[in-house]
Order: sequence, then C-alpha cells, then structure tokens
Amino acid sequence: MINSLEFTTRIKKVMDFHDLTASLFADKIGVQRSSISHILSGRNKPSLDFVLKITSEFKDVDIHWLLNGIGSFPKNVETKTQTAAPTLFTDSPNDGKRIQRIVVFYTDGTFEEYQK
Repeated sequence: MINSLEFTTRIKKVMDFHDLTASLFADKIGVQRSSISHILSGRNKPSLDFVLKITSEFKDVDIHWLLNGIGSFPKNVETKTQTAAPTLFTDSPNDGKRIQRIVVFYTDGTFEEYQK
C-alpha cells in the first residue's frame, strides 16, 4: 500500500528537481491540474495510470522509488551503448559464405531486394 504522505513528498521532490509548478507538472504528464492538486493535498490517491504517466515522462524517476521510496532519485539513467551491427555485405569470409542478396517481403504482397 502506498503511503500517500510520502508519495506526495516524492512528487514534490520531482517537481522541485525539474523546477516545475503543480500546473506545469500536470501539463507535462498530461493530467488535469486539479488531479495534481487533489493528490498533493491528500484528498485523492494516485492511480496506476497517474504513476505510469510520471515514470513515462520523467525517465529519471524510478517507479519503485516513486511508489515505495526504494532506490534513489534521480535514478541512474543507463545509456545503452549500441554494439556495431554486423555489416551485411562484408568481404570478410565467413566459412566461405557471403551474403549475395536480401529480399524483404511485405504483407501487401510487395517486396524489396537488396544486392551488394
């Protein structure tokens, strides 16, 4: 169960961190301004949709921290380094096999062909 007082404290921390008023915060996550007011005053409890809107908009907010205070804020946003995709048309041998062409078929019956 969510402790409403602690939850509102964490929301205020997010708002302060991003330098947002309650109105701007509501606009940013796409809820009515009155919703923020009612949650911050303790009148209403947050819905799952409300929580998900916050974590979707603010990538530095961990859902576990927001709901239970577990973890930290801002969370360490991991930047995933992409490994280089293998080159399709390389001249390097792969057991003597090389890609000659690639054909992509679409559901509408069309296709595209890629050749070296």
